[in-house]
Amino acid sequence: MRGSQGFNVSHTKRGREQAVERTVVNPWPWSIKQGFNQGEVVTGSTRTLYCAGQTSVDADGAVLHVGDMAAQITLALDNLEAVLRGAGMSLANVVRLNIYTTDVDLMFEHIGALDGRTAAAGVAPPGVLLGVARLAYPELLVELEATAAD
Repeated sequence: MRGSQGFNVSHTKRGREQAVERTVVNPWPWSIKQGFNQGEVVTGSTRTLYCAGQTSVDADGAVLHVGDMAAQITLALDNLEAVLRGAGMSLANVVRLNIYTTDVDLMFEHIGALDGRTAAAGVAPPGVLLGVARLAYPELLVELEATAAD
C-alpha cells in the first residue's frame, strides 16, 4: 500500500491467521511516485525470510533473456515469487527489495515491469537500486534481493 499511513496485512499460517502491521514512513512524497516507500516499520511479525538474489535463470541456472531488461526483470520476479511461495509467502510479504543492475538507466526505462507487480501485491517496499560493474554471469542485467515477513 502506498502513502504515509499504516496498514494491516493478514496472512494464514498453518491454519491460523497472523496479523502483520506495516507502518509506512515517507517523510518525502517523491518516492511514492517511483513505487517505493522510504521505510516500513513491521510489527507482529513471527517469521522473516531473507531471500538470496534472484536473477533471470531457469531451473538449471542457465541465463535466459540475454540483452532484454524487461524480460530479465519479469523472470527474476517469477523466481523471487517461487522462493516466497516455498516459505508460504508472496510479494505481499516483501518488506525490503534491493535491485542490483549493470545498467541503471535501462533499469529506469523498464521499472514498470517491477513496479506493476509490487503495486498489484499492494506493497511498495523500501530498498536500494545499485549500479554494479557486473553480476554473477556477464549476461545478467538485474538481480533482486528481498526480505519478507509474515
